[in-house]
Amino acid sequence: MLGNWPQRLKRTSARWRYLGQIGTPFLRQSSSASPPPFNPRSTFKLTEPPYPAWNIGHGLPASFAIQEGQESARKTWDMGTTPSRDAYRLLTSAIVPRPIALVSTVSAEGHTNLAPFRFACLMHLVSHNPPMVSIAFSLSPRRPKDTRENILNTKEFTVNIISESFVEAANATAVESPADVNEWIVSGLTMEPSAAVKPSIVKESPVCMECELYSSQDISPPNSSDITTTVVFGLIKKVHVRESILVDDGTSIDPSKLRPIARLGGRAYGRLLEGFNLPSVVWKSVREDYHNLAKRQDP
Repeated sequence: MLGNWPQRLKRTSARWRYLGQIGTPFLRQSSSASPPPFNPRSTFKLTEPPYPAWNIGHGLPASFAIQEGQESARKTWDMGTTPSRDAYRLLTSAIVPRPIALVSTVSAEGHTNLAPFRFACLMHLVSHNPPMVSIAFSLSPRRPKDTRENILNTKEFTVNIISESFVEAANATAVESPADVNEWIVSGLTMEPSAAVKPSIVKESPVCMECELYSSQDISPPNSSDITTTVVFGLIKKVHVRESILVDDGTSIDPSKLRPIARLGGRAYGRLLEGFNLPSVVWKSVREDYHNLAKRQDP
């Protein structure tokens, strides 16, 4: 089954190099330079927000306006006429960071499948009531998506959050291989039995969700009957979280221990290393300032 694996890996590596060439320019690596080594000791920390003195009506501070090039012209894409490849390059670099996860499924015949979802396939939290995730599949005319077919046929799947420690293994499951290739073997990741669904969870993942199909929606471009995308909605039945990554009261997850990975443009991924808290804006505390600002703008 894996006899031609080196040749297929070569072809996949060439494809990755090509995608890197059409990826986000500032993230491309110079051929004459090597990036610094990964630093596993870098961890998440809290900082002040970008502009602690901000108050109602301040808008964008002048110093940030200069820094972010607010006076520069805008380039506009008409998405109705933009080629699909160019739309991919633009949107995957604009809508960032994107959460990524491994989705585990089993076919109607009992074959296992493991695939990363980041975009062109995308995973998102939809709702906490009911607890629900969505997965979007960008479809290819060459071959159906195994994960899509499995979910539609068996109505079950698991979602497994990807952490820094096994991101290379997770990435390997995206290899374009024959349908009979086992991505669990390719990645070296470990199957762990689920409690309520047939597909396994990923043992190495610190957060795993068992899901059942709630509904699905096929999407076609305007004035076309061709289905280019399918979105599936999964009802989360069980969530398994390693106790070692929970905050002290055990009710939520500490991002410094989860160490999640996000997808950026091109081949780039991001780490969560800094964050900040922002207070909720309470109307009673800003009402007077608002009315004073509104009076100044009255004609």
